[in-house]
Amino acid sequence: MLTDAQLSKLRWRCRRGLLENDIILGRVLERRGAHFNDDEHAQLLTLIDLADHDLWNIIAGRSDDYPAHCDAMVRTLREARVTP
Repeated sequence: MLTDAQLSKLRWRCRRGLLENDIILGRVLERRGAHFNDDEHAQLLTLIDLADHDLWNIIAGRSDDYPAHCDAMVRTLREARVTP
């Protein structure tokens, strides 16, 4: 589980220039962020380092060009896209 400080920092880092990414990342953090384990936290940090459009293409399912160790987080983000 993330500490309050880690979750706050993660929320700040998840703020994006592309509204679609903001919505999905916010939804995932709201639902599960406080319960992320270290691996999930690391996966999300890896993904949010990508450019906005690259990240959106991954979330939207248009691209599978992401590090293999991020599979679980990509599934979580894609599920949040279709489940409001």
